[in-house]
Amino acid sequence: MLPALRLFALCLLSGGGFCLAPTLGAAEDPAPLPQAAPEGSYAIESLRVFVETLDRIRSHYVEPIDDETLLEDAIEGMVQRLDPHSSYLTGDAYAALQEATEGVFGGIGVEILEEEGRLKVVAPIDGTPAAKAGLRPGDWIEAVDGERTAVVGTEAALGALRGEIGEPVTLTLRRPAEEESITVTLIRALIDIPSVSHRWLVPGLAYLRVTQFQTHTGEDLRAALEALKGEQALAGLVLDLRNNPGGVLSSGVAVADAFLDGGLIVETRGRGTGANERYEAQKGDLTEGAPVVVLINEGTASASEIVAGALQDHGRGLLLGQRSFGKGSVQTLMPLSETRALKITTARYYTPSGRSIQAQGIIPDLQGRGLGALRERVETTREADLPGHLDAPGEDASRGLPPFTDEDELLVEAVRLLQAYGRLGGD
Repeated sequence: MLPALRLFALCLLSGGGFCLAPTLGAAEDPAPLPQAAPEGSYAIESLRVFVETLDRIRSHYVEPIDDETLLEDAIEGMVQRLDPHSSYLTGDAYAALQEATEGVFGGIGVEILEEEGRLKVVAPIDGTPAAKAGLRPGDWIEAVDGERTAVVGTEAALGALRGEIGEPVTLTLRRPAEEESITVTLIRALIDIPSVSHRWLVPGLAYLRVTQFQTHTGEDLRAALEALKGEQALAGLVLDLRNNPGGVLSSGVAVADAFLDGGLIVETRGRGTGANERYEAQKGDLTEGAPVVVLINEGTASASEIVAGALQDHGRGLLLGQRSFGKGSVQTLMPLSETRALKITTARYYTPSGRSIQAQGIIPDLQGRGLGALRERVETTREADLPGHLDAPGEDASRGLPPFTDEDELLVEAVRLLQAYGRLGGD
């Protein structure tokens, strides 16, 4: 069915402003801590230097520092040097990650990337104070409540974004291509945003938006599909993954499974126990073969790229938009205590055809810019731009939604493709 959809799509390009692109080719669930390395496997000389450095700092640094602080800082530095997505989580940072995974927390509702000691907006979450205040992908957060991020540190700045519900927080933003900083005051709110929203675009054509992959996203998407099918016949569907930063791997697998009638969804490859896994779709396509257009852009990352890649490889979805972020790695959360945990990269993931999109991204079948770009070209950061990112492996290269209007050009193009496909009687 989808090869036919791609074929007639080419006939519509002349008036749509889109060009054909070649078809090229998440936080994981908690896992137990691995066993300690065998005795004698560490570099003895490096350990000696570490202990001596610790002793020299303790004895000679201009101000006294307690051993716990020194060791905590050493662990944090060791993990941060691995790659941009590995981190040592303590206190509030650990609690914040757990809250975000469940999808309920207090704050302003924005996905943040730490880059070279600064905070950069990946995307505001739909319906939150950050989205309503007009925060954009690519904005730099220079200060929170007058405290400069570069001075207080990124962890403290992130913590300051959270606070009492109903209390204000003021952000100083640096926006690409604008000389002056922007000051925005937001009112903190309870961030309880459903990860799946749905509506009808026109009779027979449905819209599903997945904003992030939380613990229950797979169940929520299936419920949304059942609700839509209970209202009228489903002739086609738009799956919107724009500005979706990813999340729980198993939820990404569940979403892809809803559109597939079997076959491989994603494969993970790594070194540790449980890192090499294959995730297969179960029998039963919940859309019963209805044509699907998937919207992606520069903010589509991690688990959302798993979904896009699986549907593309199986010929189950036509991808429309911009090249995705390119985060093809899996992070595993390893609790160390009640207040400390490691979040480290443990594997790369591969689409059904064997593609790794790490630092490359997924190329859509049709390229175009829409609402995800806010009608302006903004400075965007992809995985390949992050310092210390993993290289691409050499072996394989209805709730809170606005009404459907022509403001979102990419969504309009998706509807046009599905309508034309229906008129041509594709199957």
